[in-house]
Amino acid sequence: MIRSCQVTGEEPGTERSAAKEQRFWEVDAARGVAIVMMVVYHLTYDLDAFGGYGIESTSGFLAWFADATASAFLLLVGVSLAISYSRAGGGNGLFAKYLRRGLRILAYGMALTVVFFVMHLGVVAFGILHLIGLSIILAYPLLKYRFANLVLGLCVIAVGWYMRAQAISSESPWLLPLGVVPENVFMPDYRPLFPWFGVVLLGLFAGNVLYGGGRRPAMVAKRAPVLSRPLLPLGSNSLFIYLIHQPILVALLAALGIIHIGIL
Repeated sequence: MIRSCQVTGEEPGTERSAAKEQRFWEVDAARGVAIVMMVVYHLTYDLDAFGGYGIESTSGFLAWFADATASAFLLLVGVSLAISYSRAGGGNGLFAKYLRRGLRILAYGMALTVVFFVMHLGVVAFGILHLIGLSIILAYPLLKYRFANLVLGLCVIAVGWYMRAQAISSESPWLLPLGVVPENVFMPDYRPLFPWFGVVLLGLFAGNVLYGGGRRPAMVAKRAPVLSRPLLPLGSNSLFIYLIHQPILVALLAALGIIHIGIL
């Protein structure tokens, strides 16, 4: 996630050309890997949830695989925020840009909430897009820090794991963003701030350490290796792919008669 989650400090007239020149192939390649993982997982989820194939996509190895995929995206959100903030040179006038970008991603998440509800595909009250949008806004005061993000990120993750272990629940839906879920409610995409915002902060730490000054590490080649190049378009268009891949998967599987979707 994420091209649209990369906030640059360029003027509108130069943003496209500058972004083309300054993109780091290794970051796009890593996003491309995360995109492939996401599509693979959602394929197995669709076969399980809508095809009745008994794959158990929400438990065991596949649940771990889904968490690993989400972690990869969120780490890269943090890395991208660190890179964009460094390139923009800091300053007090950047908050409005991060706020607009965060609200935009949050709006995409809300749109998915509505789509899932209307199509009876499950409850997505606070999925990964909601998390990313809010994280972009919440992370702004922390964008320039290194080890503070490492410590805070680990603390947020620890609190989230504790809450999960204690199975803390509440009847109030307003606590969903914090990781407090009403009993007997299943959400196919649920990434609350605790622990997942902590992963974004770890990405901020890594981005500030590895890409300080907006420059790539010296040990990384300037040109992408041949084998990584097919991943680059996936990584540079990851938000768009995220938004369209699931409808395409579901429609294709339904058209082939592999799954059956009942839309009322």
